[in-house]
Order: sequence, then structure tokens, then C-alpha cells
Amino acid sequence: MTRECYQAAIAAFDHANAEDPNRELAAGREYPKELAYAQRMSEMQERYAPKASEAVKLAVRAQHIRRWKIPRSDYPMDRQGYLQWRTGLYQFHAETAGNIMQQAGYDGAMIERVRNIVSKKGMKVNSETQLMEDVADLVFIEHYLAGFAAQHPEYDEAKWIQIIRKTWQKMSPRAHEFALAGNIKLPEALVPLILKAVQ
Repeated sequence: MTRECYQAAIAAFDHANAEDPNRELAAGREYPKELAYAQRMSEMQERYAPKASEAVKLAVRAQHIRRWKIPRSDYPMDRQGYLQWRTGLYQFHAETAGNIMQQAGYDGAMIERVRNIVSKKGMKVNSETQLMEDVADLVFIEHYLAGFAAQHPEYDEAKWIQIIRKTWQKMSPRAHEFALAGNIKLPEALVPLILKAVQ
């Protein structure tokens, strides 16, 4: 039963994310943005933690589920507004993932477990939540950091070191080792900055 539930839930997550009106290039093809992100998350999780639990695998695939439905512009454009947006997103993703899992036939205990991971409950103490965070940060560094840098030419070196350190602090020591051992593709132009930031 679990295998069928798992396949049904993953397919439904992807179907939901395929509705994203925003597009992104991945491996030379255009994809719905959140579908590309979800598949990159699963791909990184298989590289970093192939023996991850079923709950982690589901949470990793659903981490940004239907993210475009809660735009940043709906909240005040200040630090407080940003934090409210992030909190709202965590709850929305957790509820959306839980509803899809219920339709796929999962029981309440597994749904709650995945919701806790997706909403980032117990970071640093819940090993499953930390594992999803590690995967998300590794994906950000490999796939999105260079693009983020291109959007912010006004940031100086000190600002970049601060951003990289913030990401680094959210990761476990194991994820640090994995990133620095050549297991992910670091954005070439930013390698000196990354190394400086994490020293």
C-alpha cells in the first residue's frame, strides 16, 4: 500500500507544480518553475541521502508546492513582511502537501510527519527537518545562487559573505563536508567568496 501511496503522492505533487505559470530553463528545456525546483530537490536528496526516509522524500518533493499562489508582493516589502510571508508559505506548503497525501491514501501519522518537515518544525533537533533543509541549501548553492547574484549587482563582498554564511549556518556539518568535497557544482565566479565566507 505504501508504495502505491508514495507513487500517487509524488505524481500529484508534480501535477500540482506543473500548473506554475512561471517558467524556467533546466537542462536546455523550459519547465514550470516549481516543477523544476521539486525535481532538483529529489535529485539532490538522492545524491546526498539516498537512504532518506519516505517522509523526507515526500517533504523534499513538496517543499515549494504551489508556491506561486502566495506571492511575496501580498505582504509588506520590509523585514517584518518577509518573515510573515515565509511563515505563511510554510503553513500553506504543509497543508497543501498534507491534503494531497490524504487523497493518495496516507494515514494521519505520516501526513503529520511530512507536514512537520515541510513547515520546518524542529530545525537542528528533528533530523528529518534538518535533512530537508540541507537538501534545500545544497540545491540553492548549486542551481540558484549564481542567478540570485546576477539579480543583485549592487551587493558588495561583505553583503555576499553575510548571505552565504546565513545559508551555511542552516546546514549540518555533514552537508558542509558534502558541499566542499566536490559533490555539488559551485557557481564558478562565486567560489572564492564561498570559500572566504565558510572559512
